[in-house]
Amino acid sequence: MNLFRLALPAIATATLASATLANPNKTAEAFFEQAGATASEIALRDARAQWIFNTHITYDTQQLVIETGRERSLIFLELARQANELLAQDGLSNVNRRNLNRVRQGVNLPAPASEAATAELVEIGAHLKNLYSTGKYCPEEGNCLSLRDMELTLSTSRDASEQAELWEGWRTIAPPMRAPFSRQVELSNQGARDLGFADMGDYWRSRYDMSGDEFSASMERYWDEAKPLYESLQCHVQAKLTEFYGADVMPGNGMIPAHLTGNMWAQAWSGIENVVMGSNAKAPYNLTQILEDKEMDEIAMVEMAEMFFVSLGLDPLPDTFWARSQFTKPRDREVVCHASAWDVDSQDDLRIKMCIQRTEDEVKVIHHELGHNYYQRAYKSQNYFHQGSANPGFHEALGDVIALSVNGNYLHQIGLLDAAPKADPETEIAGLMKLALDKVAFLPFALVMDKWRWQVFAGEVGPEDYNAAWWKLREQYQGVTPPVARDESNFDPGAKYHIPGNVSYTRYFLAHLLQFQLHERMCELAGHKGPLHRCTIYNSKEAGAALNELMVAGASQPWQDTLEAFSGERDVNPSAMLNYFAPLQTWLDEQNKNRQCGW
Repeated sequence: MNLFRLALPAIATATLASATLANPNKTAEAFFEQAGATASEIALRDARAQWIFNTHITYDTQQLVIETGRERSLIFLELARQANELLAQDGLSNVNRRNLNRVRQGVNLPAPASEAATAELVEIGAHLKNLYSTGKYCPEEGNCLSLRDMELTLSTSRDASEQAELWEGWRTIAPPMRAPFSRQVELSNQGARDLGFADMGDYWRSRYDMSGDEFSASMERYWDEAKPLYESLQCHVQAKLTEFYGADVMPGNGMIPAHLTGNMWAQAWSGIENVVMGSNAKAPYNLTQILEDKEMDEIAMVEMAEMFFVSLGLDPLPDTFWARSQFTKPRDREVVCHASAWDVDSQDDLRIKMCIQRTEDEVKVIHHELGHNYYQRAYKSQNYFHQGSANPGFHEALGDVIALSVNGNYLHQIGLLDAAPKADPETEIAGLMKLALDKVAFLPFALVMDKWRWQVFAGEVGPEDYNAAWWKLREQYQGVTPPVARDESNFDPGAKYHIPGNVSYTRYFLAHLLQFQLHERMCELAGHKGPLHRCTIYNSKEAGAALNELMVAGASQPWQDTLEAFSGERDVNPSAMLNYFAPLQTWLDEQNKNRQCGW
Protein backbone atom coordinates (compact mmCIF):
# COMPACT_ATOMS: atom_id res chain seq x y z
CA MET A 1 0.00 0.00 0.00
CA ASN A 2 1.41 3.38 -1.04
CA LEU A 3 0.53 5.55 1.95
CA PHE A 4 1.54 8.85 0.44
CA ARG A 5 0.78 8.50 -3.22
CA LEU A 6 -0.68 12.02 -3.28
CA ALA A 7 1.48 13.89 -5.80
CA LEU A 8 1.64 17.28 -4.08
CA PRO A 9 5.33 17.91 -3.44
CA ALA A 10 4.83 21.62 -2.83
CA ILE A 11 2.48 20.88 0.03
CA ALA A 12 3.17 17.45 1.46
CA THR A 13 6.92 17.49 2.05
CA ALA A 14 7.12 15.35 5.17
CA THR A 15 8.19 11.73 4.91
CA LEU A 16 7.55 8.58 6.86
CA ALA A 17 11.06 7.18 6.84
CA SER A 18 10.73 5.96 10.42
CA ALA A 19 7.13 4.77 10.14
CA THR A 20 6.24 1.34 8.81
CA LEU A 21 3.15 -0.76 8.67
CA ALA A 22 4.78 -2.96 11.31
CA ASN A 23 3.94 -0.17 13.77
CA PRO A 24 0.45 0.98 12.79
CA ASN A 25 0.16 3.55 15.59
CA LYS A 26 3.36 5.35 14.61
CA THR A 27 2.24 5.25 10.98
CA ALA A 28 -1.14 6.69 11.93
CA GLU A 29 0.42 9.45 14.03
CA ALA A 30 2.82 10.47 11.25
CA PHE A 31 0.04 10.38 8.65
CA PHE A 32 -2.22 12.51 10.84
CA GLU A 33 0.46 15.18 11.23
CA GLN A 34 1.22 15.26 7.49
CA ALA A 35 -2.46 15.23 6.58
CA GLY A 36 -3.02 18.22 8.88
CA ALA A 37 -0.20 20.17 7.25
CA THR A 38 -1.40 19.31 3.75
CA ALA A 39 -5.02 20.21 4.52
CA SER A 40 -4.02 23.46 6.23
CA GLU A 41 -2.09 24.67 3.18
CA ILE A 42 -4.85 24.08 0.65
CA ALA A 43 -7.51 25.36 3.09
CA LEU A 44 -5.61 28.66 3.36
CA ARG A 45 -5.60 29.15 -0.42
CA ASP A 46 -9.27 28.21 -0.61
CA ALA A 47 -10.22 30.55 2.26
CA ARG A 48 -8.47 33.49 0.59
CA ALA A 49 -10.21 32.77 -2.70
CA GLN A 50 -13.54 32.47 -0.89
CA TRP A 51 -12.97 35.78 0.90
CA ILE A 52 -12.15 37.57 -2.34
CA PHE A 53 -15.28 36.19 -4.01
CA ASN A 54 -17.57 36.97 -1.08
CA THR A 55 -16.35 40.56 -0.82
CA HIS A 56 -16.01 41.25 -4.57
CA ILE A 57 -18.31 39.17 -6.75
CA THR A 58 -17.18 38.97 -10.37
CA TYR A 59 -16.92 36.27 -13.01
CA ASP A 60 -13.18 35.94 -12.35
CA THR A 61 -13.46 35.71 -8.57
CA GLN A 62 -16.16 33.07 -9.03
CA GLN A 63 -13.85 31.05 -11.29
CA LEU A 64 -11.09 31.37 -8.72
CA VAL A 65 -13.38 29.87 -6.08
CA ILE A 66 -14.36 27.02 -8.38
CA GLU A 67 -10.72 26.19 -9.14
CA THR A 68 -9.51 26.24 -5.54
CA GLY A 69 -12.64 24.39 -4.43
CA ARG A 70 -11.97 21.63 -6.95
CA GLU A 71 -8.34 21.40 -5.82
CA ARG A 72 -9.38 21.25 -2.18
CA SER A 73 -11.97 18.55 -2.88
CA LEU A 74 -9.44 16.37 -4.71
CA ILE A 75 -6.83 16.68 -1.97
CA PHE A 76 -9.26 16.05 0.88
CA LEU A 77 -10.73 13.07 -0.95
CA GLU A 78 -7.30 11.55 -1.42
CA LEU A 79 -6.46 12.07 2.24
CA ALA A 80 -9.80 10.48 3.20
CA ARG A 81 -9.05 7.41 1.08
CA GLN A 82 -5.58 7.03 2.56
CA ALA A 83 -6.99 7.35 6.08
CA ASN A 84 -9.55 4.68 5.24
CA GLU A 85 -6.79 2.30 4.17
CA LEU A 86 -4.91 2.91 7.43
CA LEU A 87 -8.06 2.21 9.43
CA ALA A 88 -7.98 -1.36 8.13
CA GLN A 89 -4.81 -2.03 10.15
CA ASP A 90 -5.04 -4.01 13.37
CA GLY A 91 -3.72 -2.70 16.67
CA LEU A 92 -4.71 0.96 16.34
CA SER A 93 -5.32 2.84 19.58
CA ASN A 94 -8.69 4.52 20.12
CA VAL A 95 -7.06 7.93 19.77
CA ASN A 96 -5.41 7.10 16.47
CA ARG A 97 -8.57 5.46 15.16
CA ARG A 98 -10.54 8.60 15.99
CA ASN A 99 -7.91 10.82 14.37
CA LEU A 100 -7.96 8.79 11.17
CA ASN A 101 -11.74 9.00 11.14
CA ARG A 102 -11.46 12.79 11.37
CA VAL A 103 -9.44 12.75 8.16
CA ARG A 104 -11.72 10.18 6.54
CA GLN A 105 -14.70 12.44 7.18
CA GLY A 106 -12.97 15.68 6.26
CA VAL A 107 -14.76 16.11 2.93
CA ASN A 108 -18.40 17.12 2.78
CA LEU A 109 -19.38 14.99 -0.23
CA PRO A 110 -17.01 12.11 -0.94
CA ALA A 111 -16.78 11.10 -4.59
CA PRO A 112 -16.18 7.62 -6.00
CA ALA A 113 -12.54 6.75 -6.66
CA SER A 114 -12.62 8.05 -10.21
CA GLU A 115 -11.29 11.32 -11.56
CA ALA A 116 -14.27 11.64 -13.89
CA ALA A 117 -16.76 10.98 -11.08
CA THR A 118 -15.01 13.47 -8.81
CA ALA A 119 -15.10 16.14 -11.51
CA GLU A 120 -18.78 15.44 -12.16
CA LEU A 121 -19.63 15.72 -8.46
CA VAL A 122 -17.81 19.06 -8.16
CA GLU A 123 -19.59 20.40 -11.25
CA ILE A 124 -22.99 19.29 -9.97
CA GLY A 125 -22.35 21.03 -6.66
CA ALA A 126 -21.40 24.28 -8.41
CA HIS A 127 -24.43 24.02 -10.70
CA LEU A 128 -26.88 23.51 -7.82
CA LYS A 129 -25.46 26.44 -5.86
CA ASN A 130 -25.63 28.62 -8.95
CA LEU A 131 -29.28 27.72 -9.54
CA TYR A 132 -30.06 28.78 -5.98
CA SER A 133 -27.91 31.92 -5.77
CA THR A 134 -29.15 33.33 -9.08
CA GLY A 135 -32.78 32.36 -8.53
CA LYS A 136 -35.47 35.02 -8.84
CA TYR A 137 -39.25 35.07 -9.13
CA CYS A 138 -40.52 37.08 -12.07
CA PRO A 139 -44.30 37.60 -11.76
CA GLU A 140 -44.22 39.63 -14.96
CA GLU A 141 -41.64 40.33 -17.63
CA GLY A 142 -39.09 42.89 -16.54
CA ASN A 143 -40.17 42.70 -12.92
CA CYS A 144 -38.14 40.10 -11.02
CA LEU A 145 -37.94 39.75 -7.26
CA SER A 146 -34.91 38.50 -5.36
CA LEU A 147 -35.19 36.20 -2.39
CA ARG A 148 -34.31 39.11 -0.09
CA ASP A 149 -37.15 41.19 -1.56
CA MET A 150 -39.63 38.40 -0.98
CA GLU A 151 -38.39 37.65 2.54
CA LEU A 152 -38.91 41.25 3.60
CA THR A 153 -42.43 41.28 2.20
CA LEU A 154 -43.34 37.94 3.79
CA SER A 155 -42.27 39.19 7.22
CA THR A 156 -44.46 42.30 7.04
CA SER A 157 -47.37 41.53 4.69
CA ARG A 158 -50.61 40.29 6.18
CA ASP A 159 -52.24 39.71 2.80
CA ALA A 160 -52.62 35.93 2.56
CA SER A 161 -52.91 35.99 -1.24
CA GLU A 162 -49.74 38.04 -1.64
CA GLN A 163 -47.90 35.83 0.82
CA ALA A 164 -48.99 32.66 -1.01
CA GLU A 165 -47.89 34.08 -4.36
CA LEU A 166 -44.42 34.89 -3.07
CA TRP A 167 -44.11 31.55 -1.30
CA GLU A 168 -45.01 29.66 -4.47
CA GLY A 169 -43.02 32.03 -6.69
CA TRP A 170 -39.72 31.41 -4.91
CA ARG A 171 -40.17 27.67 -5.32
CA THR A 172 -40.20 27.98 -9.10
CA ILE A 173 -36.39 28.05 -8.93
CA ALA A 174 -36.19 24.50 -7.57
CA PRO A 175 -37.59 21.99 -10.12
CA PRO A 176 -34.45 22.19 -12.32
CA MET A 177 -32.47 20.98 -9.30
CA ARG A 178 -34.25 17.63 -9.04
CA ALA A 179 -32.26 15.68 -11.67
CA PRO A 180 -28.77 16.95 -10.73
CA PHE A 181 -29.59 16.48 -7.05
CA SER A 182 -30.57 12.87 -7.71
CA ARG A 183 -27.33 12.26 -9.58
CA GLN A 184 -25.40 13.90 -6.75
CA VAL A 185 -27.02 11.51 -4.27
CA GLU A 186 -26.00 8.57 -6.44
CA LEU A 187 -22.36 9.67 -6.74
CA SER A 188 -21.87 10.76 -3.12
CA ASN A 189 -23.51 7.58 -1.83
CA GLN A 190 -20.99 5.55 -3.80
CA GLY A 191 -18.17 7.70 -2.44
CA ALA A 192 -19.40 7.16 1.11
CA ARG A 193 -19.61 3.40 0.57
CA ASP A 194 -16.05 3.40 -0.82
CA LEU A 195 -14.99 4.85 2.54
CA GLY A 196 -16.79 2.17 4.53
CA PHE A 197 -20.14 3.83 5.28
CA ALA A 198 -23.64 2.59 4.48
CA ASP A 199 -24.56 5.80 2.62
CA MET A 200 -24.13 9.58 2.85
CA GLY A 201 -26.54 9.86 5.76
CA ASP A 202 -24.46 7.38 7.72
CA TYR A 203 -21.32 9.32 6.70
CA TRP A 204 -22.70 12.60 8.09
CA ARG A 205 -24.17 11.07 11.26
CA SER A 206 -20.94 9.23 12.10
CA ARG A 207 -19.15 12.54 12.70
CA TYR A 208 -20.55 12.68 16.23
CA ASP A 209 -18.34 10.16 18.06
CA MET A 210 -21.02 7.49 17.86
CA SER A 211 -22.50 5.24 15.21
CA GLY A 212 -24.94 6.66 12.70
CA ASP A 213 -27.79 4.61 14.18
CA GLU A 214 -26.98 5.75 17.73
CA PHE A 215 -26.97 9.36 16.57
CA SER A 216 -30.37 9.01 14.87
CA ALA A 217 -31.84 7.58 18.07
CA SER A 218 -30.32 10.42 20.12
CA MET A 219 -31.86 13.04 17.86
CA GLU A 220 -35.32 11.54 18.28
CA ARG A 221 -34.84 11.39 22.05
CA TYR A 222 -33.81 15.07 22.23
CA TRP A 223 -36.84 15.99 20.14
CA ASP A 224 -39.23 13.97 22.32
CA GLU A 225 -38.01 15.91 25.37
CA ALA A 226 -38.37 19.32 23.73
CA LYS A 227 -41.59 18.58 21.82
CA PRO A 228 -44.14 19.53 24.51
CA LEU A 229 -42.91 23.15 24.48
CA TYR A 230 -43.11 23.27 20.69
CA GLU A 231 -46.60 21.76 20.68
CA SER A 232 -47.82 24.43 23.11
CA LEU A 233 -46.29 27.15 20.97
CA GLN A 234 -47.69 25.71 17.73
CA CYS A 235 -51.16 25.49 19.25
CA HIS A 236 -51.15 29.14 20.33
CA VAL A 237 -49.75 30.39 17.03
CA GLN A 238 -52.28 28.35 15.04
CA ALA A 239 -55.11 29.77 17.16
CA LYS A 240 -53.97 33.39 16.76
CA LEU A 241 -53.53 32.96 13.00
CA THR A 242 -57.06 31.56 12.82
CA GLU A 243 -58.38 34.58 14.69
CA PHE A 244 -56.50 36.91 12.36
CA TYR A 245 -57.11 35.28 8.95
CA GLY A 246 -60.32 33.33 9.52
CA ALA A 247 -61.55 29.95 8.33
CA ASP A 248 -61.25 30.90 4.65
CA VAL A 249 -57.46 30.91 4.93
CA MET A 250 -56.73 28.51 7.78
CA PRO A 251 -57.29 24.78 7.08
CA GLY A 252 -59.02 24.02 10.40
CA ASN A 253 -57.10 20.81 11.02
CA GLY A 254 -54.55 22.17 13.50
CA MET A 255 -51.99 22.82 10.77
CA ILE A 256 -50.28 26.15 10.10
CA PRO A 257 -50.03 27.17 6.42
CA ALA A 258 -46.33 27.75 5.76
CA HIS A 259 -46.76 31.10 4.01
CA LEU A 260 -48.38 32.71 7.08
CA THR A 261 -45.39 32.30 9.42
CA GLY A 262 -43.53 35.40 8.23
CA ASN A 263 -40.67 33.26 6.95
CA MET A 264 -40.02 31.79 3.50
CA TRP A 265 -39.40 28.32 4.96
CA ALA A 266 -41.55 28.50 8.11
CA GLN A 267 -38.40 27.86 10.10
CA ALA A 268 -38.63 30.93 12.36
CA TRP A 269 -41.80 32.81 13.16
CA SER A 270 -40.76 36.05 14.87
CA GLY A 271 -41.95 37.97 11.80
CA ILE A 272 -45.54 37.45 12.97
CA GLU A 273 -44.89 38.38 16.60
CA ASN A 274 -47.48 41.16 16.42
CA VAL A 275 -50.14 38.70 15.24
CA VAL A 276 -49.22 36.11 17.87
CA MET A 277 -49.05 38.53 20.80
CA GLY A 278 -51.36 41.36 19.75
CA SER A 279 -51.53 44.01 22.44
CA ASN A 280 -49.34 41.87 24.72
CA ALA A 281 -46.24 42.57 22.56
CA LYS A 282 -44.62 45.05 24.96
CA ALA A 283 -40.85 45.29 24.68
CA PRO A 284 -39.02 46.51 27.82
CA TYR A 285 -36.69 48.69 25.71
CA ASN A 286 -35.96 49.62 22.11
CA LEU A 287 -32.29 48.91 21.43
CA THR A 288 -32.55 50.09 17.83
CA GLN A 289 -33.66 53.50 19.10
CA ILE A 290 -30.94 53.49 21.75
CA LEU A 291 -28.26 52.90 19.08
CA GLU A 292 -29.60 55.86 17.14
CA ASP A 293 -29.83 58.10 20.20
CA LYS A 294 -26.27 57.21 21.24
CA GLU A 295 -25.09 57.71 17.63
CA MET A 296 -23.35 54.33 17.65
CA ASP A 297 -21.99 53.48 14.21
CA GLU A 298 -21.13 50.04 12.87
CA ILE A 299 -17.60 49.99 14.27
CA ALA A 300 -18.86 51.01 17.70
CA MET A 301 -21.31 48.10 17.61
CA VAL A 302 -18.47 45.66 16.91
CA GLU A 303 -16.34 47.25 19.64
CA MET A 304 -19.24 46.75 22.04
CA ALA A 305 -19.27 43.03 21.23
CA GLU A 306 -15.49 42.75 21.60
CA MET A 307 -15.78 44.40 25.01
CA PHE A 308 -18.15 41.59 26.05
CA PHE A 309 -15.49 38.93 25.41
CA VAL A 310 -12.74 41.00 27.01
CA SER A 311 -14.93 41.31 30.11
CA LEU A 312 -14.78 37.50 30.36
CA GLY A 313 -11.00 37.60 30.57
CA LEU A 314 -10.29 36.90 26.89
CA ASP A 315 -7.80 38.88 24.81
CA PRO A 316 -8.88 41.65 22.44
CA LEU A 317 -9.09 40.85 18.76
CA PRO A 318 -5.92 41.37 16.66
CA ASP A 319 -5.37 44.61 14.78
CA THR A 320 -5.75 42.72 11.50
CA PHE A 321 -9.36 41.95 12.41
CA TRP A 322 -10.20 45.64 12.22
CA ALA A 323 -8.15 46.21 9.07
CA ARG A 324 -9.43 43.23 7.04
CA SER A 325 -13.06 42.67 8.06
CA GLN A 326 -16.03 43.84 6.01
CA PHE A 327 -18.35 45.73 8.35
CA THR A 328 -20.54 47.61 5.87
CA LYS A 329 -21.72 47.07 2.30
CA PRO A 330 -19.32 48.66 -0.19
CA ARG A 331 -20.89 51.04 -2.67
CA ASP A 332 -18.67 50.09 -5.60
CA ARG A 333 -19.18 46.32 -5.94
CA GLU A 334 -21.38 43.34 -5.29
CA VAL A 335 -20.72 41.37 -2.10
CA VAL A 336 -22.29 38.57 -0.08
CA CYS A 337 -23.95 40.33 2.84
CA HIS A 338 -24.90 37.20 4.78
CA ALA A 339 -23.11 37.52 8.14
CA SER A 340 -20.21 35.13 8.66
CA ALA A 341 -17.08 34.71 10.77
CA TRP A 342 -13.76 33.85 9.11
CA ASP A 343 -10.52 32.27 10.27
CA VAL A 344 -8.56 32.68 7.06
CA ASP A 345 -5.21 31.20 8.09
CA SER A 346 -6.35 28.93 10.94
CA GLN A 347 -4.27 31.11 13.28
CA ASP A 348 -4.88 34.81 13.90
CA ASP A 349 -6.31 36.17 10.65
CA LEU A 350 -9.80 36.51 12.11
CA ARG A 351 -12.48 38.51 10.31
CA ILE A 352 -16.20 39.02 10.09
CA LYS A 353 -18.10 39.73 6.88
CA MET A 354 -21.28 41.69 7.35
CA CYS A 355 -23.31 44.56 5.95
CA ILE A 356 -24.18 45.88 9.40
CA GLN A 357 -27.44 47.71 9.96
CA ARG A 358 -28.01 49.75 13.10
CA THR A 359 -30.64 47.49 14.67
CA GLU A 360 -31.17 45.39 17.78
CA ASP A 361 -31.02 42.17 15.77
CA GLU A 362 -27.67 43.16 14.27
CA VAL A 363 -26.19 43.72 17.74
CA LYS A 364 -26.99 40.10 18.58
CA VAL A 365 -25.64 38.89 15.23
CA ILE A 366 -22.34 40.69 15.84
CA HIS A 367 -21.98 39.11 19.29
CA HIS A 368 -22.78 35.75 17.67
CA GLU A 369 -20.17 36.12 14.91
CA LEU A 370 -17.46 37.21 17.34
CA GLY A 371 -18.29 34.08 19.34
CA HIS A 372 -17.19 32.09 16.29
CA ASN A 373 -14.00 34.16 15.99
CA TYR A 374 -13.02 33.63 19.62
CA TYR A 375 -13.68 29.90 19.28
CA GLN A 376 -11.54 29.79 16.12
CA ARG A 377 -8.63 31.51 17.82
CA ALA A 378 -8.85 29.35 20.93
CA TYR A 379 -8.23 26.08 19.07
CA LYS A 380 -5.60 27.40 16.63
CA SER A 381 -2.79 25.27 18.14
CA GLN A 382 -4.59 22.03 17.33
CA ASN A 383 -3.89 19.87 14.28
CA TYR A 384 -5.97 21.08 11.32
CA PHE A 385 -8.36 18.14 11.71
CA HIS A 386 -8.90 19.09 15.36
CA GLN A 387 -9.47 22.75 14.53
CA GLY A 388 -13.21 22.90 14.88
CA SER A 389 -15.92 22.69 17.46
CA ALA A 390 -16.36 19.73 19.80
CA ASN A 391 -19.05 18.51 17.41
CA PRO A 392 -20.61 20.42 14.49
CA GLY A 393 -23.34 21.81 16.75
CA PHE A 394 -21.02 23.50 19.24
CA HIS A 395 -19.81 26.31 16.97
CA GLU A 396 -23.31 27.63 16.31
CA ALA A 397 -24.28 27.03 19.93
CA LEU A 398 -21.36 29.07 21.19
CA GLY A 399 -22.21 32.02 18.97
CA ASP A 400 -25.84 31.87 20.09
CA VAL A 401 -25.09 31.45 23.78
CA ILE A 402 -23.26 34.77 23.80
CA ALA A 403 -26.27 36.41 22.15
CA LEU A 404 -28.50 35.08 24.98
CA SER A 405 -26.59 37.37 27.35
CA VAL A 406 -27.42 40.45 25.26
CA ASN A 407 -30.35 41.45 27.43
CA GLY A 408 -31.52 44.41 29.49
CA ASN A 409 -29.23 43.65 32.43
CA TYR A 410 -26.21 43.60 30.11
CA LEU A 411 -27.24 46.84 28.40
CA HIS A 412 -27.56 48.47 31.82
CA GLN A 413 -24.10 47.26 32.86
CA ILE A 414 -22.46 48.80 29.80
CA GLY A 415 -24.36 52.07 30.15
CA LEU A 416 -26.84 51.83 27.30
CA LEU A 417 -29.78 51.69 29.73
CA ASP A 418 -30.06 53.99 32.73
CA ALA A 419 -31.58 51.16 34.78
CA ALA A 420 -32.07 47.44 34.44
CA PRO A 421 -35.55 46.57 33.16
CA LYS A 422 -38.04 45.84 35.91
CA ALA A 423 -39.26 42.27 36.29
CA ASP A 424 -42.59 42.98 34.61
CA PRO A 425 -44.47 39.76 33.71
CA GLU A 426 -46.02 41.17 30.53
CA THR A 427 -42.79 42.44 29.01
CA GLU A 428 -40.93 39.29 30.03
CA ILE A 429 -43.51 37.04 28.37
CA ALA A 430 -43.32 39.22 25.26
CA GLY A 431 -39.54 38.87 25.18
CA LEU A 432 -39.65 35.13 25.73
CA MET A 433 -42.30 34.74 23.03
CA LYS A 434 -40.21 36.63 20.50
CA LEU A 435 -37.24 34.37 21.22
CA ALA A 436 -39.35 31.20 21.22
CA LEU A 437 -40.81 32.07 17.83
CA ASP A 438 -37.26 31.77 16.52
CA LYS A 439 -35.56 29.22 18.77
CA VAL A 440 -38.36 26.78 19.62
CA ALA A 441 -40.23 27.00 16.31
CA PHE A 442 -36.98 26.17 14.54
CA LEU A 443 -36.40 22.77 16.16
CA PRO A 444 -38.66 20.48 14.10
CA PHE A 445 -37.74 22.24 10.87
CA ALA A 446 -34.04 21.61 11.57
CA LEU A 447 -34.77 17.98 12.34
CA VAL A 448 -36.78 17.44 9.16
CA MET A 449 -34.08 18.93 6.91
CA ASP A 450 -31.72 16.03 7.57
CA LYS A 451 -34.31 13.33 8.24
CA TRP A 452 -35.55 13.84 4.68
CA ARG A 453 -32.01 13.61 3.31
CA TRP A 454 -31.24 10.54 5.41
CA GLN A 455 -34.29 8.83 3.85
CA VAL A 456 -33.15 9.88 0.37
CA PHE A 457 -29.56 8.71 0.93
CA ALA A 458 -30.78 5.38 2.32
CA GLY A 459 -32.96 4.76 -0.74
CA GLU A 460 -36.15 4.85 1.33
CA VAL A 461 -37.33 7.80 -0.77
CA GLY A 462 -36.68 7.88 -4.51
CA PRO A 463 -36.76 10.84 -6.93
CA GLU A 464 -40.36 10.03 -7.80
CA ASP A 465 -41.40 10.76 -4.18
CA TYR A 466 -39.07 13.60 -3.16
CA ASN A 467 -41.75 16.22 -2.63
CA ALA A 468 -44.37 13.94 -1.07
CA ALA A 469 -41.84 12.67 1.49
CA TRP A 470 -40.74 16.25 2.25
CA TRP A 471 -44.24 17.43 3.10
CA LYS A 472 -45.08 14.26 4.98
CA LEU A 473 -42.23 15.04 7.40
CA ARG A 474 -43.04 18.74 7.57
CA GLU A 475 -46.62 17.97 8.52
CA GLN A 476 -45.67 15.20 10.95
CA TYR A 477 -43.04 17.10 12.91
CA GLN A 478 -43.96 20.77 12.43
CA GLY A 479 -47.70 20.77 11.95
CA VAL A 480 -47.02 22.98 8.91
CA THR A 481 -48.68 22.52 5.53
CA PRO A 482 -48.16 24.10 2.08
CA PRO A 483 -50.58 26.87 1.09
CA VAL A 484 -51.34 25.25 -2.28
CA ALA A 485 -51.34 21.69 -3.58
CA ARG A 486 -47.86 20.32 -4.32
CA ASP A 487 -46.85 17.37 -6.46
CA GLU A 488 -43.74 15.81 -7.96
CA SER A 489 -43.43 18.52 -10.59
CA ASN A 490 -42.17 20.56 -7.63
CA PHE A 491 -38.93 20.15 -5.69
CA ASP A 492 -39.63 22.18 -2.57
CA PRO A 493 -36.59 20.97 -0.56
CA GLY A 494 -34.39 22.74 -3.13
CA ALA A 495 -35.87 26.11 -2.18
CA LYS A 496 -33.79 26.02 1.03
CA TYR A 497 -30.09 26.80 0.48
CA HIS A 498 -28.70 23.96 2.59
CA ILE A 499 -30.17 21.32 0.24
CA PRO A 500 -28.49 22.48 -3.01
CA GLY A 501 -25.56 23.72 -0.90
CA ASN A 502 -25.14 20.27 0.70
CA VAL A 503 -24.81 21.57 4.24
CA SER A 504 -25.85 19.11 6.92
CA TYR A 505 -28.51 20.75 9.09
CA THR A 506 -28.35 18.58 12.20
CA ARG A 507 -25.76 20.96 13.66
CA TYR A 508 -28.39 23.69 13.93
CA PHE A 509 -30.85 21.44 15.73
CA LEU A 510 -28.18 20.53 18.27
CA ALA A 511 -27.02 24.13 18.57
CA HIS A 512 -30.49 25.31 19.50
CA LEU A 513 -30.50 22.90 22.44
CA LEU A 514 -26.84 23.16 23.43
CA GLN A 515 -26.84 26.96 23.67
CA PHE A 516 -29.28 26.87 26.59
CA GLN A 517 -27.30 24.09 28.27
CA LEU A 518 -24.08 26.12 27.98
CA HIS A 519 -25.87 29.28 29.08
CA GLU A 520 -27.29 27.57 32.17
CA ARG A 521 -23.84 26.36 33.24
CA MET A 522 -22.12 29.70 32.67
CA CYS A 523 -24.86 31.49 34.60
CA GLU A 524 -24.18 29.14 37.52
CA LEU A 525 -20.48 30.01 37.32
CA ALA A 526 -21.34 33.71 37.14
CA GLY A 527 -23.32 33.38 40.36
CA HIS A 528 -26.64 34.30 38.76
CA LYS A 529 -29.73 33.96 40.94
CA GLY A 530 -33.23 33.98 39.56
CA PRO A 531 -34.88 33.04 36.26
CA LEU A 532 -32.45 31.88 33.58
CA HIS A 533 -33.71 34.30 30.95
CA ARG A 534 -32.58 37.28 33.06
CA CYS A 535 -28.97 36.12 33.24
CA THR A 536 -26.05 37.74 31.48
CA ILE A 537 -22.52 36.39 31.92
CA TYR A 538 -20.98 39.78 31.09
CA ASN A 539 -17.92 40.51 33.25
CA SER A 540 -17.74 36.99 34.74
CA LYS A 541 -14.15 35.76 34.69
CA GLU A 542 -15.29 32.39 36.06
CA ALA A 543 -17.67 31.83 33.15
CA GLY A 544 -15.02 33.09 30.74
CA ALA A 545 -12.37 30.68 32.03
CA ALA A 546 -14.70 27.68 31.64
CA LEU A 547 -15.73 28.83 28.20
CA ASN A 548 -12.13 29.25 27.09
CA GLU A 549 -11.24 25.74 28.29
CA LEU A 550 -14.08 24.32 26.22
CA MET A 551 -12.98 26.29 23.16
CA VAL A 552 -9.27 25.42 23.41
CA ALA A 553 -10.08 21.70 23.21
CA GLY A 554 -11.55 22.15 19.76
CA ALA A 555 -12.34 18.74 18.28
CA SER A 556 -9.34 17.01 19.85
CA GLN A 557 -11.43 14.64 21.95
CA PRO A 558 -14.94 13.16 21.87
CA TRP A 559 -17.48 15.93 22.33
CA GLN A 560 -18.98 14.08 25.28
CA ASP A 561 -15.67 14.52 27.14
CA THR A 562 -15.56 18.23 26.33
CA LEU A 563 -19.14 18.75 27.48
CA GLU A 564 -18.57 16.78 30.67
CA ALA A 565 -15.49 18.83 31.56
CA PHE A 566 -17.56 21.99 31.07
CA SER A 567 -20.88 21.07 32.66
CA GLY A 568 -20.61 17.63 34.27
CA GLU A 569 -23.04 16.23 31.69
CA ARG A 570 -22.11 13.85 28.88
CA ASP A 571 -25.15 14.36 26.68
CA VAL A 572 -27.28 17.10 25.20
CA ASN A 573 -29.92 18.04 27.78
CA PRO A 574 -33.05 19.81 26.48
CA SER A 575 -34.16 20.56 30.05
CA ALA A 576 -32.08 23.76 30.02
CA MET A 577 -34.20 25.13 27.16
CA LEU A 578 -37.34 24.11 29.02
CA ASN A 579 -36.06 25.90 32.15
CA TYR A 580 -35.32 29.05 30.16
CA PHE A 581 -38.81 29.17 28.69
CA ALA A 582 -40.63 27.91 31.82
CA PRO A 583 -42.55 31.18 32.36
CA LEU A 584 -43.69 31.12 28.74
CA GLN A 585 -44.77 27.47 29.04
CA THR A 586 -46.96 28.40 32.02
CA TRP A 587 -48.44 31.30 30.07
CA LEU A 588 -49.06 29.13 26.99
CA ASP A 589 -50.79 26.48 29.11
CA GLU A 590 -53.18 29.16 30.31
CA GLN A 591 -53.84 30.47 26.79
CA ASN A 592 -54.41 26.97 25.40
CA LYS A 593 -56.70 25.83 28.22
CA ASN A 594 -59.89 25.69 26.16
CA ARG A 595 -58.32 25.01 22.77
CA GLN A 596 -58.11 21.79 20.79
CA CYS A 597 -54.37 21.39 20.32
CA GLY A 598 -52.56 19.00 18.01
CA TRP A 599 -52.75 18.14 14.33
